[in-house]
Amino acid sequence: MNETHESLRGTVREVCAGFPDEYWRALDENREYPEDFVRAMTDSGLLGALIPEEYGGMGLGLQAACAILEEVNRSGANAGPAHAQMYTMGTLLRHGSKAQKEQYLPKIASGELRLQAFGVTEPEAGTDTTQLTTSAVRDGDEYVVNGRKIYISRVGHSDLMVLLARTTPIEEVEKRSRGLSVFLVDLREAAGDGLAVKRRRVMMNNETNELLFENLRVPASSIIGEESEGLRYIMDGMNAERILIAAECVGDGRFFVERATDRARKREVFGRPIGQNQGIQFPIARSHVSVEAADLMTKKAAALFDADEPCGAEANMAKLLAADASWEAANVAVQTFGGYGFDAEYDVERKFRETRLYQVAPISTNLILSYVAEHVLELPRSF
Repeated sequence: MNETHESLRGTVREVCAGFPDEYWRALDENREYPEDFVRAMTDSGLLGALIPEEYGGMGLGLQAACAILEEVNRSGANAGPAHAQMYTMGTLLRHGSKAQKEQYLPKIASGELRLQAFGVTEPEAGTDTTQLTTSAVRDGDEYVVNGRKIYISRVGHSDLMVLLARTTPIEEVEKRSRGLSVFLVDLREAAGDGLAVKRRRVMMNNETNELLFENLRVPASSIIGEESEGLRYIMDGMNAERILIAAECVGDGRFFVERATDRARKREVFGRPIGQNQGIQFPIARSHVSVEAADLMTKKAAALFDADEPCGAEANMAKLLAADASWEAANVAVQTFGGYGFDAEYDVERKFRETRLYQVAPISTNLILSYVAEHVLELPRSF
């Protein structure tokens, strides 16, 4: 397994070598999507790592996918514009029909189709997904979708989107988690014909959108799995998402530690390298320790996932530890670089903005603490 992972890491490094810091810096300045990078990752087969071999993918486990995404971020690149191809596909793979999988998975693996968009978050519901109001009403052989989504990434660079919508009004279900269904929406057909897409500018260069559905018609055959079971299907993929994001944070953390260490060795002030001072050494060393600890928890969570063992607690703790470690390392790197840390030319401030996201998404660190308190420590539910 380690040999496989090291080979994958080598492939990632080869791909990323073609996209140096200058490439990402220019994209960030112009708020552009890394089209060439995503294509290179696809052509190398890396984005199809989790797709079974029978559908044209590598047929690897989550541990391998973690190694890929970690190495991307460690190189100074950003896996965010491509990572959804890993975990969003899982809803289709685990719960889609045989016909759906045969129709879409080989094309996703080859890059003919992109499944990068994940339509869940709504302005009022936030992280309380059971309260979403986007509806999908059955009308013969179609569903009619109405509602609004916000902060949906990569819509403009995706052919397909996994959409969660309410098929039974919340007042008509026994449990609020029921009545939600998942659809695989063809964005090429939907855009401009019932779906309006509005870009939203956010802190980092992430193609983020607001979606407005007005009588969008989707085929009944686009539903994934059974009607009303959608939230369960979406939650089924959350552990994988959190573990993969944790791996990205580990990659970010190592980027910051390595850049800070290199700077501390080379930068001289008052006739000596700043790295000779314990005031510089200790924060970098502590960041390194935190990143390595987070990496161990991430590896444990991924191993449990691959073994099909319960891993909800480990996935959440890995994401929390890794997000905190990368954010700590980001602050240390800026402090080590001093004024240069705020200068775009040194790339620390760009990665600083990117890794800050993971304190909030795909789940807030506070919600993770609530989960651990309730489900691991068996404290009373707080909400």
